Amino acid sequence: MYLALLVIFLQCSELYTQERVFTFNTVEIKVQPSVKVKNGASLSIVCHADISKSTDFQLKHNFTIFKDGKLVFMNVSDKGDAQHEISMARSSDTGDYECTVEADGKTKSSDSVHVWVTGMTKPILTAEKTEVLEGEVVKLRCELPEEEPPLYFFFRKIKMNSTPKEKHVFEPHRNFSVVEFSVEEGDNILQFDCFGKRNVKLELESSEHSNKTLVTVREPFIKPALSARPSSNITEGDRIQFECSTVVARMRDIEIILQKNKTILNSVRHEKLLKYSAVATVEDSGEYLCKVEQGRASKTTKLNVVVSELFPKPTLAASMNKLDENKELTLSCSISGFRKANFSILRKNPHGDIYLKNSRNLTMRVNVNDTGSYICKAEVKGIVKESKPVRINVYAPVSKPTLSVVSGLPEVVLGKPLRLICHSVMGTPPITFTFYKGNEIKKTVVNDTYATFLDENIRQNDKRGYRCDARNNHSSGMKTSNILNITVIVPIKNASLGSFPYGEVEDGSETAFLCSVNEGSWPIHFRIFKKTDHEVLVFETSEHADRVMWRKETMKRQDTGTYYCMASNRANVDVKSHPITISVILASWQKGIIAAFILIPIAGAVTLALWWFLCKKKNAKGPSMEMSGSALATNLTSEKLTRQHNDGDYYSGSGYIEDNENHMKSTDDCKGPDLESAEVEYTEVEVSALDPHRAKVQDSVSRNVNFLSSFLQRAPVQKGTETVYSEIRKANNDSVENRHSRIQGHPDAT
Repeated sequence: MYLALLVIFLQCSELYTQERVFTFNTVEIKVQPSVKVKNGASLSIVCHADISKSTDFQLKHNFTIFKDGKLVFMNVSDKGDAQHEISMARSSDTGDYECTVEADGKTKSSDSVHVWVTGMTKPILTAEKTEVLEGEVVKLRCELPEEEPPLYFFFRKIKMNSTPKEKHVFEPHRNFSVVEFSVEEGDNILQFDCFGKRNVKLELESSEHSNKTLVTVREPFIKPALSARPSSNITEGDRIQFECSTVVARMRDIEIILQKNKTILNSVRHEKLLKYSAVATVEDSGEYLCKVEQGRASKTTKLNVVVSELFPKPTLAASMNKLDENKELTLSCSISGFRKANFSILRKNPHGDIYLKNSRNLTMRVNVNDTGSYICKAEVKGIVKESKPVRINVYAPVSKPTLSVVSGLPEVVLGKPLRLICHSVMGTPPITFTFYKGNEIKKTVVNDTYATFLDENIRQNDKRGYRCDARNNHSSGMKTSNILNITVIVPIKNASLGSFPYGEVEDGSETAFLCSVNEGSWPIHFRIFKKTDHEVLVFETSEHADRVMWRKETMKRQDTGTYYCMASNRANVDVKSHPITISVILASWQKGIIAAFILIPIAGAVTLALWWFLCKKKNAKGPSMEMSGSALATNLTSEKLTRQHNDGDYYSGSGYIEDNENHMKSTDDCKGPDLESAEVEYTEVEVSALDPHRAKVQDSVSRNVNFLSSFLQRAPVQKGTETVYSEIRKANNDSVENRHSRIQGHPDAT
């Protein structure tokens, strides 16, 4: 039973869930009556949600309306619409509106719509004071109620029969602004108003003007009165007196000032009257101004004064304006149409004029120090007038100029400019200098004591000299310098280095290095360097030639390396040659010594070994030769003797040893030179068959002979009956004769 109820409950829940299905079709926002309304009109913003449902069921809607991203309205309703009412729309309600609807976890937003409330509220203007004094300020406050910043405020000051003065203020954070207007002279009754502006879609929208505020202005003092006594039209020499007065409400901080051409002549403080007097001159003619100031208030009065001329300015005349020193100068001072005056002549000086003579005329003999400006003064009835200055120039003659090169020496590097200076020690400036190259004028300069000339066209073979002239206003005329001849220095070009022998040099031999240049002015400074881990100067000289040879008498192994030469002259340009490489090798005699040291021990060892070998062989050959000689002698004397002895008797024959002991040397007595001096004879031996005993002796002799002959002569040997040639060394004391024997033996005998 419980199981059945559970199944029914689950099915009902699933059916209920399936029945509460809905979806948002659209969410719209509407503005009534229009998206553009006037300020103060009613405005409705309606949010509508179009929803599709699976069945008819109740659904709660959460409506939210935003203006420019800020929440302005929220409502919860089971209906599909919500309305935001604005009874009196203001410009602050202008903006972009958007609606968002949320229901049962689902949310959808509308598109935004722009609402424009045209017009602004009327601003309210208030003044801090309605009655002020001249020089004070009027403080005004303009407010735009129910408007939101940022706002622009415009204030106007309105005077009768004049253009309003306007001030504007930008307020980014408040809906009111405060300004001050100063009250100026002549302001009596003033009116003020204001209006506001705001930015809507990049356009400024203006409000209507505020109420007008009236401000009354009172004078703190009256306009000053300015007078001149005895009159504003007077003659030079008369005394004139100025008076400036005013009426003030209060004396505190009152000040009266008298001016002429912005120059203050006199002033007083805390007084109502100012006085000023002076002896009138023509220069005193003009407009005078009296100004009364108190705080910010200021009033002025002007008066024009004319001073008639008592006598004109004197005139100074000179007999000459330019003259030589020690000449006579006459200065005369006069007044046109007026002769009764006190005259004086002076010379102008920055530290004060120098009095020369109290007279109409002055005659003096001048020198250079008298150059300057001169004036004369005339006095009548206390009025002193000054003439215009007259310039007097006294000239001393120029001295003979000197022409020189600025760098000092009278030379120039080819391709470089030449700067000359012409200088005259004496002479009153200005001096005119003229430069010549040959007879051609190159430049004219007016200066005080010197002048310079730059010649950029320098040629190698240009032989023309330079000179200069100097002259001033002295009557002596022109002076000419001496002719200056310039040496043109040709820079070094293409340095080269060679050597003899080149490349390889024997140790201890002499080597010649030749450093030369293709072009360059003498003297030339030659330097030869050897490159190691640093540059080593090995030779240096200066020559009036374009080449130099350096002989190094003894070259050593440490002189091996790379060499180069460097050449320079007064052009101060170092020209470097290509490097060459020198290798110092062993001399021939050094090679011979080394070869001797190596070969002599080898040759000695070979000779010693050969000598030892020959001596050893000769030592071994001695007994064999004795036995062979005895056998031959016995064979020739008697065959009987041969048959009587056996083998042992043959080898032990004492008579043979005794006969031959003087002919054979022992091994210890054998020397190398004996082999060289020995005489050699050839013996023809015929080999024949021998008996067994003789075969042994013959075999021993044959072996010794063959060995010696093959070592000394490499003579051919024939078997059997063939002839054998053998070299036999003959000793000086050998008395035994060589015999020619024919021996018949066994075919195999040697």
